[in-house]
Amino acid sequence: MSIEVSVIIPAYNERQTIGDIVRRVRAVLEQAEVIVVDDGSTDGTAEEAVNAGAKVISHPYNIGNGAAVKTGIRHASGEVLVFLDGDGQHPPEDIPQLLAEIDRYDMVIGARTRDSNVSAFRSLGNWGLILVANYLTGMKIPDLTSGFRAIKRERMREFLHLLPNTFSYPSTITIALLKAGYPVQWVPLSSIQKRQQGKSKIKPWRDGLRFVNIMLRVIMLFDPQKLFLPISLLMCLGGAALLLYDVIIFNNIQESAMLLLIVGVFTFLFGFLADQVAHIRRELLQR
Repeated sequence: MSIEVSVIIPAYNERQTIGDIVRRVRAVLEQAEVIVVDDGSTDGTAEEAVNAGAKVISHPYNIGNGAAVKTGIRHASGEVLVFLDGDGQHPPEDIPQLLAEIDRYDMVIGARTRDSNVSAFRSLGNWGLILVANYLTGMKIPDLTSGFRAIKRERMREFLHLLPNTFSYPSTITIALLKAGYPVQWVPLSSIQKRQQGKSKIKPWRDGLRFVNIMLRVIMLFDPQKLFLPISLLMCLGGAALLLYDVIIFNNIQESAMLLLIVGVFTFLFGFLADQVAHIRRELLQR
């Protein structure tokens, strides 16, 4: 089956690597549309990409990796969109492995393995985010934050409004598709490396907290009870235990026990209401 493919490469000050990446993409996919979104670079990234044969769209200033991705999506014409970074960590030669699965799945992700040359700190952070995402989605996720992926354009456009302007777009789109019930596949790729040139623009602690915040926001849109139900149960159980303790020890009921029970009940009701709103929203989108 022949499909039209658009390869989107967000880039910010990647002059040293972007030309090589574009040429390697074109060597692998001769007919593909190659779009480099220059996110306000000051080192001549755009010129290098043009010389290598890419279609270049430039932001007037640095907005963010996610914003560059969204710009690429809006300008892409292919049925399938392939995303990879412009710093050399995602080998273009592996793109066919992703496209080989795209007829059966809505998104295919190049997942890092134990053999991938990735920093220990980033691997630890990715592991922590995956634990949170596994609980929120109810699925086992091999790699949440990999930016090397192929996805059907209609799916990406469906959730375009959810994507942030920062580095957390891979987490957001992964959770959004899983919670919406679309099939997602992971392809293990040991060839994924550390960035080849320059310094990573991700701030581990700041962006890690931002990732978690975005995951929680997405879950609020699709399955709020994943958050509210355990919180309300903990409060109600704590209130009941405190109430029992007060009755047995003091033969009296303290205000703190009743307050904890009431807050637990209201948290459950608020979660139930949020779940109904999320359900109505999904129905309206489907219509």
